[in-house]
Amino acid sequence: MSLRASRVHTWDTWGTLEAPRWRPSSLLAMLLIGGLLVGSWHIAEIEPSLLFGKQGRRYMWDFASGLFPPNVSPAFLKLLIVSAIETMQISIMGTVLAIMLGFPLALLATDRLCFAGILYEMDGHASPWRRGLRRATYLAARMVLNLCRSIPDVVWALMFVRVVGLGPFPGVLAIGVSYGGMLGKIYAEILESSPDGPVEALHAAGAGKLSILTYGFLPQVFANLVSYGLYRWECAIRSAAILGLVGAGGLGQQIELSMRMFEYQETSTILLVVFLLVTAVDHLSTMIRRAL
Repeated sequence: MSLRASRVHTWDTWGTLEAPRWRPSSLLAMLLIGGLLVGSWHIAEIEPSLLFGKQGRRYMWDFASGLFPPNVSPAFLKLLIVSAIETMQISIMGTVLAIMLGFPLALLATDRLCFAGILYEMDGHASPWRRGLRRATYLAARMVLNLCRSIPDVVWALMFVRVVGLGPFPGVLAIGVSYGGMLGKIYAEILESSPDGPVEALHAAGAGKLSILTYGFLPQVFANLVSYGLYRWECAIRSAAILGLVGAGGLGQQIELSMRMFEYQETSTILLVVFLLVTAVDHLSTMIRRAL
């Protein structure tokens, strides 16, 4: 077939193609999404004129101009160093507590370990009550993870402040419980999406359940687990700075005091310190990920 004939044949083939047809379900979905957006716009009372209007621009300029120049007096910087160290310690211990809570729950909330997959099939034909116990354990772990992450960390901090009093400890507990639910959910999804090849190879070689779990299942997802844990640590620094607003110590307490006293120059300094902390942790996390 010549090049000209080929082009004519291709053009004829394209000419016979029918235009894509919209299915009723697709049109209904688009209408629902559009209605949801319009309804949310009105219910959320979105009014751009309040933000970008003359009065809004004036308020934003007054606030932004009040942030400069930042307060860099030695006495205030010395106070911030202590608060920054406290914020970092809250984020570290809160993340460690979240991993200690989330990882075991993730194992229990992974269907490939509870009622599906090779590790489950190695138990043979389990009795009905044992299968029911596995299913109940799986559902209970899922519900605990949902409860932990459905309540905002600020609310957890308010509750723990009432229990253990003011200070860094309620911030650690709030981050640990809230982030534990988030880590457990993501860890479970990572475990469920791991490849079956190495697990099947170890099973074919006659390895036991513990060996398969230790050498075939977890090593495949270890880097992803660590990577997401480091990301949550970055988020924990921001949360630790916010939780101080409800009495959980750290830089947040200094932000609350500066904002209450209308000391916006101090506020800009605190925000700059938070930015530097997050940037430092981001670089550290990148180095650890590359090492893994």
